[in-house]
Amino acid sequence: MSALDQLAIRFLFASAGCLAAGLAVWGATRLARRALPALGMQRSTWLLGQAAIAATFLLLLMPPARQANMQPVFEVDVSAAATTLPVVDMAPETVAGMLAAAVEGRSPLAWLAWAWVLAYALGLAWMLGRLWRGQRTLNRLMRGGARQPAASGPGIVEVDAPIPPMLVGPFRPRLLLPLSLRDIDPLQRELIVAHELTHWRRGDLWWLTAGAMLQALCWFNPAMRLLREKLSWAQELGCDRDVLRGRPPRERRAYAAALVAQLRMQHHGVHGALAFGGVSPDTLAARVELIRVPGAARYAVLARGAGLAILALAFAGNLALQPALAWSSHPKTLDCTLMLDAASGARLVEQGDCGVRATPASTFNIVVSLMGYDAGILLDAHTPALPFKKGYIDWLPAWRTTTDPTSWIRNSTVWYAQQVTSRLRLDGLQSYLQRFDYGNRDLSGGVTDAWIGSSLQVSPQEQAAFLRKVVNRELGLNPHAYDMTATLLRLPTLPNGWDVYAKTGTAVLEQPKGSQDPPRSYGWFVGWASKEGRTIVFTRLTLDRQHPERAAGPLLKEAFLRELPSRLDAL
Repeated sequence: MSALDQLAIRFLFASAGCLAAGLAVWGATRLARRALPALGMQRSTWLLGQAAIAATFLLLLMPPARQANMQPVFEVDVSAAATTLPVVDMAPETVAGMLAAAVEGRSPLAWLAWAWVLAYALGLAWMLGRLWRGQRTLNRLMRGGARQPAASGPGIVEVDAPIPPMLVGPFRPRLLLPLSLRDIDPLQRELIVAHELTHWRRGDLWWLTAGAMLQALCWFNPAMRLLREKLSWAQELGCDRDVLRGRPPRERRAYAAALVAQLRMQHHGVHGALAFGGVSPDTLAARVELIRVPGAARYAVLARGAGLAILALAFAGNLALQPALAWSSHPKTLDCTLMLDAASGARLVEQGDCGVRATPASTFNIVVSLMGYDAGILLDAHTPALPFKKGYIDWLPAWRTTTDPTSWIRNSTVWYAQQVTSRLRLDGLQSYLQRFDYGNRDLSGGVTDAWIGSSLQVSPQEQAAFLRKVVNRELGLNPHAYDMTATLLRLPTLPNGWDVYAKTGTAVLEQPKGSQDPPRSYGWFVGWASKEGRTIVFTRLTLDRQHPERAAGPLLKEAFLRELPSRLDAL
């Protein structure tokens, strides 16, 4: 599975986590409002609720925390590479094959994930387009209006249009007033303008913009729409409270009458503005009641504190979901034994799940050897001998010395293989992998790192199919490449006379930071055995508890070689 497929699946699961977070936040705030009604008047409750959901979405999109990887530094002799590399022509059919390989073997979950990625992109574009269209409408209104002098605060623009009074911004706030406002009671007109100026002083346009962007980010989550509506409701209540603070009953009645009169223009509002009366008819009665009874807005400090505490708990609960929702490509258990007849391809032994892809680790050195000898980078069993240089990967003492092809294969020296792949460059390496039909052919992890626990993945079934082509010399390489690779892979002859050619591979499975699971390792042992004209291809792969004293690949090799003679005799 490619790295892009993994990212798409993580996006799918992050979206599911976002929905779960929305349900948790909305449920928590709904229950809290029943115990403390004043909570509904706090802008922070609703905007932070949206922020908590969006933060959960983004956190789940991030890959699980990993321990730092050692990144080697390479020195490549560019001039030498230029003289030994063949010219690789990326023909149209090669590019088409690479594109076909990108979708070959994609799992149903990956297809579902990509379908959701497309749907999300379309929905996000629609939401952003909706906001843009609203802003264009506001710009047209302002261009067609008449600017009026304003002593302080936002500029005033009078428009001849059936709109409610509204504050537009936030960067250059303007107060749009319909000409019809001149015909209403002067007291009502004064209170309406005071309401909009209060929005400006409180910075409500910035809260509105933040809520709109968060809703656009998580447009698929119904809780985001509900929370944004509650934010608008809280903003209106806050303005009502501030405008009417200390005013007599007569002015309160005039304010409520103006609110009712303006409600009929509600549906003419546009996105990106705060319009007077900007609530639904369902909430109008409650708002008028709060205007009539000012004592209903008490306990603001208590409500604000309670809201923050509730959202903190909900956000902590959302974070606790991350390990359960974060998708991982690594199976919990993995053990495969696969043996094929090289001539016919018949499956002689197949035990376990042999279709699961994993990093090839050092078994990829078989591929590197074939490519290196075919390209003329490698010459014979001891040429070229490359000196170790500071900055090369030096995890093992045996790697810190001059290395030739024989010691490279024997010691699985990572930096030597990286020198070969560096000389091949990306186009050469990709062309060979395409020709070999090797695994997922994904080199997005880099020319020198893709096969080291990174993007390049291969299953035991794919390893066996590749090795059959090696044995049958069906890869279109020069004969010297096959001969030298077999020479490097040669192991001692088994007691029953079978000649064995094989390579180990080990890769430590990195655990998420803070994981309580014991560390595990991939162990590979792949190759073929020949006797009296018959060849059996074999692949072994395990994912088991890491042994601090021994690498997984050599351990698997020892165990498999002990049982291999009896297995071969039985075939």
